[in-house]
Amino acid sequence: MVAKGSLKVSWREKGQRVRVLLSQADWYLCFGLAFLLCVLIGLSMAVMKLDSVLNDADALPIEAVAINGKRLYTDDSEIQVALQDLMQRSFFSADVNQVQDALEALPWVYQASVRREWPAKLKVYLVEQKPVAHWNGDAWLNIYGEVFDAPAKEGIPNLPFLTGPEEQGKSVLTTYQQLGELLRINGFNLQSLSLSPRHAWHAELNTGIKLELGREDKMARIQRFIHVYPQLAKQEKKVAIVDLRYDTGLAVGWDDAQKESR
Repeated sequence: MVAKGSLKVSWREKGQRVRVLLSQADWYLCFGLAFLLCVLIGLSMAVMKLDSVLNDADALPIEAVAINGKRLYTDDSEIQVALQDLMQRSFFSADVNQVQDALEALPWVYQASVRREWPAKLKVYLVEQKPVAHWNGDAWLNIYGEVFDAPAKEGIPNLPFLTGPEEQGKSVLTTYQQLGELLRINGFNLQSLSLSPRHAWHAELNTGIKLELGREDKMARIQRFIHVYPQLAKQEKKVAIVDLRYDTGLAVGWDDAQKESR
């Protein structure tokens, strides 16, 4: 039989032991939290330092920009001006998308791709606009029929003159290519083509002969001109304009405006 006094002592000792353990646990917890806080502070400072270094243009400058791609109309000085502000950034902080946008804003650049090359170089590949026609006097059409504005440059070949509503560039170019090919294989050279706001077509050959084609059956009317022209060329007067807007036949305006046939 156990005495009551010994039971009291036993429970008292157990309570003291629990309090000691809890005290030790609190100390370990505080120490662990303090250590974790120190680690987090250290990591934060390291990240801030790393970010500072990566964004420091003096520590990690862009040392070179390699430009690739065939260029006929865009020179180095234009590229330098376009990139001068962006080149003040570090190798890592330079935004390649901004570099790409700056290059594609140059008038004769159609497309640019940019990537970083370790340790301090940007590699750029440029694709220039390929003009195939003058458009509405002061603009150009590229090979896709897209309108773009750019200053005239040396080395641009003689190009046809196309005009029409602003949104009809691709359609006018396609029609020019179709009519031009038909005329070319028959010994003619189509110099200009225009589409009026009422969708009537007007063409001019490199010889100065003007062709009124109307709104329909353009290819058939060109073929009619090709068929009849040998007879017109035998006339004493020079042909100035041929009106093909008839179901059959045509009207001819002569250079001195004194002789007309139909």
